[in-house]
Amino acid sequence: MKTALHTVSYAGGWGQASLPLDEVVDRAARLGFDGLMLMAKRPHASVLDMTPDVRKRLRARLEDLGIEMACLAAYTNFTADSEHGEVPHREMQIQHVTELARLAVDLGGTVVRTFTGYEHAALPFTRAWDACVEAVRECARRSADCGAVIAVQNHHDIACHSVAFERFLAEVGEPNCLAAFDAWTPALQGEDLADAACRLAPRIVHTTAADYVRLPRYRYQNTLVNFEAAGDYMLAVPMGEGTIDYRAFLAALRRGGYDGYVAYEMCSRMRDGGSLETLDRCASAFLTWMRDNGFTKPRN
Repeated sequence: MKTALHTVSYAGGWGQASLPLDEVVDRAARLGFDGLMLMAKRPHASVLDMTPDVRKRLRARLEDLGIEMACLAAYTNFTADSEHGEVPHREMQIQHVTELARLAVDLGGTVVRTFTGYEHAALPFTRAWDACVEAVRECARRSADCGAVIAVQNHHDIACHSVAFERFLAEVGEPNCLAAFDAWTPALQGEDLADAACRLAPRIVHTTAADYVRLPRYRYQNTLVNFEAAGDYMLAVPMGEGTIDYRAFLAALRRGGYDGYVAYEMCSRMRDGGSLETLDRCASAFLTWMRDNGFTKPRN
């Protein structure tokens, strides 16, 4: 397998340090990553800013450093603002993904990661499902014309469980619509990670990793002089220190024939803070964990 650094880790979105894209690219190379998962929005790679000259310079920089464009990360929600049907949000997002497909190819890559959609009060579940299927299908068809691949991540509400996810991909039914299937969601939902990974492996073109510990939450009920359980808070920790069994997950992916990128992301509040030193330490720890567990080979 190969390793990629998700640039969102250095985007400052959760209070961590923020770096411009050029510095993140240099950091990925210096730390020893094989590739880059590029956040396709500001402050890193918005289509509003990625002019032809910027694209040429970035691709040349990646090639000079020996870093591959592993994946371009789109941020979609195909059920967004469903209470205002007069606004063509899905059309705008489909066009956005099409532009990102062109950007991915211009940067030397092929994979564009997308999401499905969150459940929305203005849409019955089946309508939300169908809207996401239709939108992803059109994204895939338009991206195919650019030579790109759509990789759906099991992140949003629609089709987040592995069984539903398989059904979703089948309904999209496009050969270039594949899976960016991660361990995080099935782990939180109590699925058997190895089983899910084995079933999805033939469709997987990308996966992203981040480890977490559970912080139990309770709400005090004054009238009962007692506590009521609430959903656990998941706090990001260095790879291998959390509750997600990545050894089982990645081993199952390998048995299923997957030998592509595993991208590391720090895209939530980190237990140890968000300084550059902490981010670098966690990124390095991921590379060490991958090598020590036999998922990557030591560099010469």
